[in-house]
Amino acid sequence: QLQLVDSGGGSVEAGGSLRLSCVASGYTYDGTFCMGWFRLPPGRQYEREREGVATIDADGTPKYAAFVAGRFTVSRDDASNTLYLQMNDLKPEDTGVYYCAADLIPLCSRGMVKGRFGYWGQGTQVTVSS
Repeated sequence: QLQLVDSGGGSVEAGGSLRLSCVASGYTYDGTFCMGWFRLPPGRQYEREREGVATIDADGTPKYAAFVAGRFTVSRDDASNTLYLQMNDLKPEDTGVYYCAADLIPLCSRGMVKGRFGYWGQGTQVTVSS
């Protein structure tokens, strides 16, 4: 059973940076697979309300939501089974709970379809103050 543990959230002022990490363990999949970051904005509570932030294919090809606008970078280190999200120039609207997720296929689906992701981290809180 694949387990994901995400971390790295915190409180920063607008314009600041944070780096989120997600460590995968407990799987025997022979190869890498699609991973991604989603977030749940304040005031939302249901899984269906999570919005895609970025995904990365097994070959390292990233995809980003339009609102990222060059501020975030998703990367992966398969040697350590770790997914990262470097977030720069953070804005108050980036506040939310960030979740890493995995879809056990090499190519992430177009449109960051969260229903395709069967494995999720527990979430890490990001708070950006103005």
